[in-house]
Amino acid sequence: MTKNYIGIDIGTTATKAVCFDGSGKVLHQVTAAYPMYHPEPNYSVQNPAEILTAVLHCIQEITKNFQPEFISFSAAMQSIIAIDNAGNPITDAILWADNRAHKLSEILKNSEMGTAFYQKTGIPIHPFSPMMKIHWFEKTNANLYAKTYKFISIKEYIWQQLTGEYAIDSSMASGTGLLNIHTLVWEKSILDFLKIKPSQLSTLVSPTHSCAGIGDDFLYIMGGGDGVLSNLGTGAMESGRMALSIGTSGAVRLPIKKPYIDPEMRTQCYHVMGEDYLKLGAVNNGAIVLQWLKESILKTDASFETLFEQAKNIPAGANGLLFVPYLLGERAPIWDAATQGTLLGISINHTQAHLVRATLEGILFGLFSVVEVLLPNLVERKNSIIMASGGFGKSELWLQMVADIFQMKVAIAQTIEGAAWGAVLIGLKATGIPVVPSHYNEKVFLPNESHKEVYEKCFQKFKQVYPVLKGL
Repeated sequence: MTKNYIGIDIGTTATKAVCFDGSGKVLHQVTAAYPMYHPEPNYSVQNPAEILTAVLHCIQEITKNFQPEFISFSAAMQSIIAIDNAGNPITDAILWADNRAHKLSEILKNSEMGTAFYQKTGIPIHPFSPMMKIHWFEKTNANLYAKTYKFISIKEYIWQQLTGEYAIDSSMASGTGLLNIHTLVWEKSILDFLKIKPSQLSTLVSPTHSCAGIGDDFLYIMGGGDGVLSNLGTGAMESGRMALSIGTSGAVRLPIKKPYIDPEMRTQCYHVMGEDYLKLGAVNNGAIVLQWLKESILKTDASFETLFEQAKNIPAGANGLLFVPYLLGERAPIWDAATQGTLLGISINHTQAHLVRATLEGILFGLFSVVEVLLPNLVERKNSIIMASGGFGKSELWLQMVADIFQMKVAIAQTIEGAAWGAVLIGLKATGIPVVPSHYNEKVFLPNESHKEVYEKCFQKFKQVYPVLKGL
């Protein structure tokens, strides 16, 4: 009987349970969605109980027909929940997209202390950071702060519910703004600043940490953060390969062998495992912008596939229509939670198809502005390969647009479920099971030279919009 392995990817809008064989082939997949709530301006939260229910449903459904060797976890990063000493949430799960700590972030970011914190953690001072969310609670809700037993992420909450342990892997921890990226321990100066104790955070463990579940037969593997595991799962831990993922948000990640601190505080740095790190830039405005366009602006029941087919008939550059899609503020490379989206060059001749095309292009322009920071050397960029993962990997139009805008070779990963497969790879390492060599041939998209000039002009215009509007 073929052995199988399950990766659970706890995402921003849905949890996916993916069953793989030893070569990374997807045998079965189960998905359970849940909403994001915006109860007040700048709030982006979720109900921890709804996510727990989704995870348990996925595990139950996928294990009806598959008996895995283990179940390993990936999760969206930068969520935070305050819990009481009984393990019950006393807040919602506050997400990376939550901007309520914006004013406090601006004050700290522009201080010597903020710079020192970034240099220790590799995480810019911005409201997406769990450190800033905790700071906001400390300043605005003293009663809740006093009741808090621990501050944990949604992944830690799920893990504790399944195993009884409060534990966090180093990749998730390195995204919190609380971990010293150089020593891989909780940074005392930041905890002192927040007036919290190390005991109010989970125990740091290796991504290969394992534990038997409460009341079931499964061996659970800790795994890591979705961005880190996407690099691992897409084969982008090799030199000359850069991971690009677009889900609700988006990110570009480059493997390195030691912590990287950007002098201009534009990038993040995560620990993977051992001597492996990532330097990266994450953006707020990924496919969530397409969802907003479809539901709030176009108000259409048409599928995304249908909308993409319409956009396919519009030329590169969308006939002068340019969308700067900063709907949720923005992280890398500008780190401005207050910035807003901008639509430029609209005329009476533009149609729904133009708007869809401009939105696809705008999301990619935002990500390419991160690539410019991570790989400023044009020769090195030309010789690198983009490894694509996430739901956008199903769209050949969008993948070709990546190749054209970035002017880089784009390869589809062995599985677009890169984070779930990365979690399984961690599990294989943890259990000593060898990875089965795969003979999969990557599908490749090469830059279309005829689009190079028009996209260069569009991108130069894109980069000018934010500084001009910020000044206004």
